[in-house]
Parts: sequence; structure tokens; C-alpha cells
Amino acid sequence: MGGGGSTRRVTFEADENENITVVKGVRLSDSVIDRMKEPSSPGGRQHRGSGKVCSCFFNDEELKKRIAEELALERARRDSEAQKRRLFGKLLERERISSNEHLTRAILRERAATEEERQKAQRFARQLEEKDRELKKHDAYYKEQLARLEERVNPFF
Repeated sequence: MGGGGSTRRVTFEADENENITVVKGVRLSDSVIDRMKEPSSPGGRQHRGSGKVCSCFFNDEELKKRIAEELALERARRDSEAQKRRLFGKLLERERISSNEHLTRAILRERAATEEERQKAQRFARQLEEKDRELKKHDAYYKEQLARLEERVNPFF
């Protein structure tokens, strides 16, 4: 733990999904595993084959540092994704509110137009009734005039 630079042998292997690896109860992502598999300085690590199991030698500080870095990166990624989801949720909520406002305005416009058409139809119905009464008046007047003319003409025929 201290400045002693002790080394610990770590064995890791891919799980059934080929994407998460368990190292003594610590879950690591593929990127860390890939970096651990990369050949580097001859004294730092040993890499055995390209199989799914790799035995490597790391000193405790290096292992802790790598795990802490990976955990920090993973937390940052999760925080970023959570923030994106929140922002997307807010955007969707604004869009929903905007759509509801547009829909409400359209419904109100349609109701107003329908009411205007109804009033117009009532006005035309009244005008039609008035014209009908006038025509009946004229019809009665002309029938009366025709009857008078027929009375005047009858003695001549």
C-alpha cells in the first residue's frame, strides 16, 4: 500500500457477453481490458496470447490508478448520459406543451369558424323566410288582381 511498490497478480477474463470483465470483484470495461492487453514496457506487464484469459503483473498503485481512472471515466460518461436524458426530456416536454398550445388554438379557431357559419346559416334562414313571406304577399296580390281582371273581362266574353 505505501511506497513499497508491491505487485499483485491479476487474472481477468471476458464474461458471457464479451464486454465486462471481473477482476477480484471489480468490473472493468472493454477499453480498460484492451489497454491492459496492449504490450508496453517489458517490466510493467506480461501478455499471454490473444485468448480471453490474460495474466498480468501490476503494482498496486498502478492497478488502483487504472481502476480509479476507469471508474472516473465511467461516472463521467453516466453523468453525461443522464444529463442528455434530462435535456432530452425537457425538450420533449417543451415540444408537447407547444403542440398542445397549437392544437388548442386550432380547436378554438375551428369552434369560432363553426359558430360563425351557424350564425350565417341562421341569418340566411331568416332572410329566406322574409323573402318567402314577400313572395306569398305578392302572390296573393297578383291573384287578387287577376280575379278582378277576370271579373271585368267576363261580361265582354
